[in-house]
Amino acid sequence: MNAPKIIGLDADDTLWHNETLFRLTHARFNTLLAPWADAATVEDALAAVERRNLGTYGYGAKGFTLSMLETALQISDAQVPASVLAEILDAGRGLMRHPVEPLPGVTEALERLATVAPLVLITKGDMFHQESKLAASGLGAFFSGVEIVSEKTADTYRRAFAHHGAVPEDALMAGNSVRSDILPALDAGCFAVLIPYPLVWAHEAAHAPADHPRYRQCDSMTALADWLAGSST
Repeated sequence: MNAPKIIGLDADDTLWHNETLFRLTHARFNTLLAPWADAATVEDALAAVERRNLGTYGYGAKGFTLSMLETALQISDAQVPASVLAEILDAGRGLMRHPVEPLPGVTEALERLATVAPLVLITKGDMFHQESKLAASGLGAFFSGVEIVSEKTADTYRRAFAHHGAVPEDALMAGNSVRSDILPALDAGCFAVLIPYPLVWAHEAAHAPADHPRYRQCDSMTALADWLAGSST
């Protein structure tokens, strides 16, 4: 491919850990609800509540915390004590306050990618939390723009890149989610690069379009920078 004129990058689990922290919170939640149900039952109930609430609360730690509270009330038939609800709130607060550290090699890769084309962060979730994480990461200076969206669709990418003076055909989108970062970006006309993360939230799971001519997989941000450096020479 020709060198892109603009590069879009996902944030959570592309630039820093996210799903790992949620998995740890899931484990704590399962332990708190153990008096009422086994872990598999709790997980199934929480997943159903989360799916139902996405249209109301959107993505992120705040919506997840509200879904945990609702699930606790549901599974316990509203018998869960205030002390457990307080611990659930504390778990959600921990997600919001957890230190943000870039994944290995990300800072150096962004330095290199920024010499190829302007970088735009395109992430979904709670605006306050995502802005806070970007500030805490120390990576904000690499980006010429930030787009925090409620959902990632083909139209989302068209609007985001148009906002920064580019058309999808000249853009590359990279991230860890096939469902959110790859498929809709390809539908919009972008080139899309999957950078896998070891853990995938069930809601983000999808099959990668391995045979698509505008799709590629790189094992890390460093590998993405290496590939683009080679393709632009």
